[in-house]
Order: sequence, then structure tokens, then C-alpha cells
Amino acid sequence: MTRFYLCLLLFVFCSLTLTAQRSVIVDADTGNEVDDLYALVRILMDPSVEVSALCAAHWQTSHWSVPNSMENSHRLNQQLLGEMGISVPTLRGGEARMYDWGDRARHSAASYEIIRQATERDSVEILVLGALTNVASAVFISPEIAPKLRIYWLGTTMDFESGILKRNDFNALMDPYALDFLLDSDAQMQIMPINTAQAMEIRQDVLKRETGSHPLGAYLLRRWEDHLDGSRNSRTLWDLALVAAFLRPEVATLEVVRTSRDSGDRPIRFYSTINTEEIYRDFFERLLMYQRP
Repeated sequence: MTRFYLCLLLFVFCSLTLTAQRSVIVDADTGNEVDDLYALVRILMDPSVEVSALCAAHWQTSHWSVPNSMENSHRLNQQLLGEMGISVPTLRGGEARMYDWGDRARHSAASYEIIRQATERDSVEILVLGALTNVASAVFISPEIAPKLRIYWLGTTMDFESGILKRNDFNALMDPYALDFLLDSDAQMQIMPINTAQAMEIRQDVLKRETGSHPLGAYLLRRWEDHLDGSRNSRTLWDLALVAAFLRPEVATLEVVRTSRDSGDRPIRFYSTINTEEIYRDFFERLLMYQRP
């Protein structure tokens, strides 16, 4: 009888282990481009991951920014959840980049949610698809949480031959101080540079052929057409590269680069290659199988 109960306990333990979900906070400037929604759909429909919070990021310094860009992202986050028929806590982030002096943090619901989770847990994974404002603000407010953060971010350009890191891309320019601050912190950073993610260019007609028959695919295509530059025949779904590499590490290659003294002077992992064909094959397959709960 004792052996029976031991076996039963072992079975229950193994079952719980196998079904345990990986928890992650997702921070996105969803209103900025088309790629954010594709990336969010991919992670929100993955059963192996629990999105514990969906935070809205600003894109206020962009030349095509709209008034209240963070609010625009927040609205689209909630709209997407409605389209997918799922419930995830949505939080507003900072309305603009961090301040220039004094208390430089943007105090927001998103930043305090990051602090709360980091205070209660041993580590917190955060996927950042836009400016680093919300995460950097959380660390600015509570520096002690930095070692607990595992940040996955799309941004910068890395020359892997020379080890030179450039910061003239969109996400970095939305909040340069936030990037500098986190590079100098104890937070672990895993970065998908723009020169790696640029392989994710895809034509609209391919997306229509592969996903247009599904209601969620049709919704994403409407976003493509309704965007400011909706007449484009092809786009680069940058953020989908980061989400895919987070969910399926085998589709990407990581290289450790020690950054220069003005970029933290520490080892940071950068994605150097991605398997674009496999990323899109996986996305199409999962989207077509998706059914609203």
C-alpha cells in the first residue's frame, strides 16, 4: 500500500511538472506598428505560457506618433484580447520616455506590477517589444529587483564581428536613457538586434494565403490595411522574431558579447541568427488551429 501511494504521488508530481506554465510579462507598443499584434497573438495562443500581465508602452517620440500613444497601445491590447476571447490583466505604462532629471521614473501601473511580481518571486521574465521605459522605471524605483529580472528585448544593432553595439534603431530611440540605465544594471538582458530580426520580412499576399481564412488571421490583416502605411506590399514582423525565439529557443542562435564600457561593460546574450522559415511555419500552423475559448 505504501508503494502504491508513493507511485501515485510521483505520478501527480510529474503531471504537475509537465503541465506547469512559464509565466511572463509582455510589454508592447502595440499601436506603433503591425508586428506587435502578430507577436502578441503568437504568445497568447501558446498553452505553455501564461501571460501574467500585458503592459502598454508609449511610442511618443516617433515622427508618426499619435497623441496619447501609450493609451493607443493599451486600447489595442484590450481589443486583441476581445478578438481572441481571453482574459489577461492589462496595465497602462508610462505616457512618454523617462524624465531628464530628479526622479526619472515614469510611475505607472505597469512599472508597479513589475515591482510587485519581482518582490514576490525569485525571478521574473519580461518580453519587451518597444521602449524600455516601463521596465527601467521599475528598476529606478526599486533597484533591488534588478537581479531578479530576465529581460528579452528587441532593439539595437550588433556587429558580431567587431562587437560594436549601435543604438540608432526605433526602440532604442524611444527612450535612450532607459536603455543606458538597464545596460548598467544587474538585470539579465537577452537582446534580439534589428539586424537579426530584419530577416522576418514577409509579403502581404503570403499572409493572406496562409492565414486569411481564419477569423484571427483576417483581423490581423485588417490591422495591416488600416495602419498609417497600409498600402505596403511587404513588412518586417520584427517582434514575432523575439517571441518565437523566447518560446522555441531552437529557432535562434545566441552569442554572448561583452559590451563596451559605455554600454554596461558586461556579457549580454544577443540573437545572431533566426530560422525565419520555421518561425512562420509554426505561426501559420498554430493560428489556423486556434479556437476561441
